[in-house]
Amino acid sequence: MARSARSREEVLVVRKEENYWPSTQLNIWNIIILATAGTILGVFAQFMDIQSKMRLGTPWLFPFGVTVGALTIFFVIVELVLIAQRRLLPGYMMLISFILLVLYITGVIETAIQLFGAPGVSTNCQRYVNNNPVTGVSVQTLAWLQQNNICSCWYAAFSFWIIGAVFFVWMMVLAMQVSKGEYDRR
Repeated sequence: MARSARSREEVLVVRKEENYWPSTQLNIWNIIILATAGTILGVFAQFMDIQSKMRLGTPWLFPFGVTVGALTIFFVIVELVLIAQRRLLPGYMMLISFILLVLYITGVIETAIQLFGAPGVSTNCQRYVNNNPVTGVSVQTLAWLQQNNICSCWYAAFSFWIIGAVFFVWMMVLAMQVSKGEYDRR
């Protein structure tokens, strides 16, 4: 008589505890970074359009700004999808934040060189726009308003490069704290 032996297999499923992200800090970070990326993308896209209309060459900073702004928006969209799936990992956030931090620091440096360098944009804005206001209904007033807008956009771009860099450092610190489990479920 043959005996049949049954084997019993047990499957052990170990589920790692989910990383808990503080929602208020993450939401504030997302809003600020989206505003930063949108501003940088919009300003440098406008500059590229102006250069094209004037049939001038485009400095590398302009497509760089558009690309970094678009990459940042794409990163936030991916982050939001991962949050919805509860799969946002601190390691990914630290790595991508570091990469974008380097890109933002590059943008800060090049914008500062263009803005405050020897024949800088800031000097031209001071000389031809701030010290030479034009009023009245004329083509000169419209030209002055456009020049004033361009000067303001340069200062805004410089400021938002800095804001982006600071907030990516903040995200790296936040992701490190999340990976260490410093935030608990409340």
